[in-house]
Amino acid sequence: GKRSATTSRCPETLVPVPGALQEGSLRFGEEIPPWFSADDVQKMRLLAGAEVVSKARVPAHGQVLRVGFRAPLGAAAADGDCAAGLCGLAKRPGDLYEVLAFHLDRVLGLNRSLPAVARRLGGRLLPYRYTDGAPRPLVWWAPDVRHLHDADNDQNSFALGWLQYQALLRQRCGAGGGAAPGRAPCVGVAHAEWSRLALFDFLLQVHDRLDRYCCGFEPEPGEPCVQEMLHAKCRNPAELALVHILVRRSAPSRLVFIDNAGRPQHPEAKLNFRLLQGIDSFPESAVAVLRSGCLQKMLLRSLYVDRELWDSQGGSEGLRPLLQTLERRAQIFLRYLREHNLALFRETA
Repeated sequence: GKRSATTSRCPETLVPVPGALQEGSLRFGEEIPPWFSADDVQKMRLLAGAEVVSKARVPAHGQVLRVGFRAPLGAAAADGDCAAGLCGLAKRPGDLYEVLAFHLDRVLGLNRSLPAVARRLGGRLLPYRYTDGAPRPLVWWAPDVRHLHDADNDQNSFALGWLQYQALLRQRCGAGGGAAPGRAPCVGVAHAEWSRLALFDFLLQVHDRLDRYCCGFEPEPGEPCVQEMLHAKCRNPAELALVHILVRRSAPSRLVFIDNAGRPQHPEAKLNFRLLQGIDSFPESAVAVLRSGCLQKMLLRSLYVDRELWDSQGGSEGLRPLLQTLERRAQIFLRYLREHNLALFRETA
């Protein structure tokens, strides 16, 4: 069974044991952290250790490469079969924060991000810049993410503007006493999903999904939202669109979180509270972790599993500033929860 997150005893970070059993670059040790499912462990092992046998460009995304892995022994799937779950996205070394985001997602019990590990790629198959020895995030490729067939909007499962988003939050789509999930303004996504997304994006300060125009803070002149003339649109909410709002065909009422690198350096004075706008309740189990005082220790215990990430960031000392930033944002979020007297809900699934 899962231990309650509110116990006074936080999980201890493991100390590296010389000669301990290593599985590639992963260190699960004797006891796998309870927030990882068996499926997570299987996918993390694939991403961290399987041989890369194929590569493919991702249209319109020059900075990422899709790689196919050798099938595990005894598997029915062919090598590199993406439809069978044997592919991953190799991203830029600068996106390593995306691996931390995966661990945060699991520690909080949100379970909406795709498994991710840090890995150094080698071999002759890949372009040189992918084999330069720098660890980079490898994110599991979900074969059934729904994409619109619209060239301008392929990063969404459905077109959704800010005003419609706020309207569907008020309608409580699919929640008790709420609107039917399939009727406008609803888009078939369960009401609680938006709470998970808002909490996750606030802690990481991911602006891309809910506020790609930077309407919730004053952006620096070099920000993409200023360079691309997006920030000027904040004056007209009808023009604002959400991006990276995705579901999988296998679970169309649940969001899947991709591109979670967020902004570890985003200043506290400019935290984007617009990401929380319209959300009236949050998942009780995730809030319990934030209140427990154990968030940093749980994340250290979790990140220790990924040796490549751990070593590249300088171990627990190197990771501490990142984790302290998350902890401060968590405390600010809890204050927001109290000040607005927002409710908590129990997870159903």
